[in-house]
Amino acid sequence: MSLFITSLNSGSNGNCYYIGNDQDAILIDAGLSCRETVKRMNDLKLSMDRVRALFISHEHRDHITGAAQLSKQFRMPVYILPDTLKNAEMRIEPTLKHTFIANEKTVVGSMTVMPFIKHHDAADPVSFVVEHDGIKIGVFTDIGKVCKTVIHYFRQCHACFLESNYDLQMLEEGGYPLHLKKRISGGKGHLSNSEALELFLKYKPPYMSHLLLSHLSANNNHPSIVEELFTKHSGTVNIIVAPRTGPTAVYKVERPLEERCEIIPLSASKETVQLAMF
Repeated sequence: MSLFITSLNSGSNGNCYYIGNDQDAILIDAGLSCRETVKRMNDLKLSMDRVRALFISHEHRDHITGAAQLSKQFRMPVYILPDTLKNAEMRIEPTLKHTFIANEKTVVGSMTVMPFIKHHDAADPVSFVVEHDGIKIGVFTDIGKVCKTVIHYFRQCHACFLESNYDLQMLEEGGYPLHLKKRISGGKGHLSNSEALELFLKYKPPYMSHLLLSHLSANNNHPSIVEELFTKHSGTVNIIVAPRTGPTAVYKVERPLEERCEIIPLSASKETVQLAMF
């Protein structure tokens, strides 16, 4: 079996990620309008009829803009934490509104979704690992810092949408006010290129096939910087930089036949994690 993944858009102007197999699919976040989401899926020959649910990571507008309309138009269940829904000020039909529990799997069709708490300046932010037939896809964006939980799940991923938001030098030398610079880099904002690279180099599993670098800043980063930084360390991993202005291609992720996954229990992880800021 295989999973098919794409970033429909990634950045502060809108985030939406598709993960699916031949029967079922889910969306993680809905930062595009409903109309634009449908258009991009049609362009990629992805069927909305297969989308069984929408999962929301947190309430910031670049993650929820199209959520209510998508749910209404396609009778799509929305999985969202109560505090996130309250702060989003979104109207979701009661029969389509669902919640979940962090660190407990939710089954949607033939797939399972594992949400876990992350560091970000939102009410109750989470990231996700989506699994089908032993294939695991991570969606790790809007992460203020790498913690042991992020490491635990990253080490299991066959593919991952990983935030690589800013180049530290560009941020420090740029025109943002000091309070905004501190918000971005202060542990509850976003992950820098160097932090994302360190996570990749230290903890990528041997069976990882795709890394989609996501949520790049428009003003404090550039796709060419990210691509060059990661490609020279990529090995057998396909490096894709997710654009801010359109979708990526659809990538097929498979589980190698020879794979022997050693899953390390979260409680057994001994790392003290405060990755270096470069």
